[in-house]
Amino acid sequence: MLPPDLTEHTLESSDEYRGRLLHVKKDRVRLPNGKESIREYLVHPGAAVIIALFDNGDLLLERQHRYPLRRDFLELPAGKFDPDETELHCAQRELAEETGYLATQWRELPTFYPCIGYSNERLVYFEARGLSYSGENLDEDEFLEILRVPFAEALERVRDGRIDEAKTVMGLLWYARFAER
Repeated sequence: MLPPDLTEHTLESSDEYRGRLLHVKKDRVRLPNGKESIREYLVHPGAAVIIALFDNGDLLLERQHRYPLRRDFLELPAGKFDPDETELHCAQRELAEETGYLATQWRELPTFYPCIGYSNERLVYFEARGLSYSGENLDEDEFLEILRVPFAEALERVRDGRIDEAKTVMGLLWYARFAER
């Protein structure tokens, strides 16, 4: 027995808003039962997320103010893909720009989709090792504090809620449970 076809087919698509980061689409779709509905969603370029580890196992984190929630968050370094940029190049660029660190060893980890109900955003995770500091290189509108935290302490901060930003929680828990070290 074949599983039911749950595919929704696009009948019409329109751009509702196009900004520097966000692109909002509104599509009219045909549902599997033949009826029609509307789907609104964000088109996102995707991002690379870096789990950067020092030789002793310490983790590189950032503290950054996030305007929509009006507070600071502890996060893994990350940044959106530029057009025609490979995922690895984005990870390497973002690590250098945001933290001032370069890595000699890179390993691609799984890709996760953080908000499938309203966005096509994908997060491609990378492990970075062999870290060396090359100097600060932030964008003019970025303000970060770079932290070096023992990995076990970072997990404790996830457990008690001090780290509560989704891409970081997801990445750290996956890495702690499944990464081959």
